[in-house]
Amino acid sequence: MSVAASVNVASFALMIVGSFFVIVGAVGLVRMPDVFTRMHAAGVIDTVGAGFLILGMCMQAGASLVTLKLLFLLMLFLFGS
Repeated sequence: MSVAASVNVASFALMIVGSFFVIVGAVGLVRMPDVFTRMHAAGVIDTVGAGFLILGMCMQAGASLVTLKLLFLLMLFLFGS
C-alpha cells in the first residue's frame, strides 16, 4: 500500500467518524427532553463531529494553503464553542 493510498484511507476514516458524530448529535438534538441536554448534543456536533471532518479534509488537501485555512476554521470552532 502506497503512502497516498494510506493517507486516503486515514482521511476517509476520519470523515466517517466525524459524520457518525454529526448524525448522533443531530438525533440527540431531536430526542433530548430539555434545553441543557440539547445544548450538549449541539456541542458534540460542533466540536467532535466538525473536528474529525476538518482533520479528514486537511489530510486530503495535503500541505497547502487550504490546510492552513481549514485549521484556522477548526480553531474558530473550538474557541467558539
